[in-house]
Parts: sequence; structure tokens; C-alpha cells
Amino acid sequence: MKFQGALIKEQSVTFAVVVVKKSVVDNRLTAQDAIQSFQPVFPGKPVILMAQDSRGVPTYLGRQDIVKFLANIPMSAIPWREYSINK
Repeated sequence: MKFQGALIKEQSVTFAVVVVKKSVVDNRLTAQDAIQSFQPVFPGKPVILMAQDSRGVPTYLGRQDIVKFLANIPMSAIPWREYSINK
């Protein structure tokens, strides 16, 4: 499975951001399952989920301090790349 994500280091905290569908972010149980499924790709790092609405406005879900940080930076500043999970 391939997915879009980013690994970011900010103020000595390294974390991952993963692009998911809005329905994943909107459902807490599904979101927790998604975070768990991406954890092996980013071991030991907090995983933040990001989804966009129909206008392209991002919503982040995960550790609150990181979510607040991400809400204040443009999405174009995030170093997106393609990752894969081998199942």
C-alpha cells in the first residue's frame, strides 16, 4: 500500500504526518486504527493524520501540540513524499 506522508523535525521533536480521507479523521475509532497501521513505518514517532475538505482546507488529528503547530504552517511547507507499507 502506498501513501503520502512526511517526516518532520521541529524543536527536537520528530513526527510523521500521513494523508488520509476525511472520513478517517471524522471517525475517532477509524482514526486510531489508521494511526496504529502507520506506526510501523514511523517507529517511535508520533503519527498525525491529515485530511482535506472539498475546498482543500486541512484537518489534522493526533498529538495536540503538533496539531496546533501544523495548523499554523502552509501545507506547501510540508515535505510530502510517497511511502509504502508492505503487507
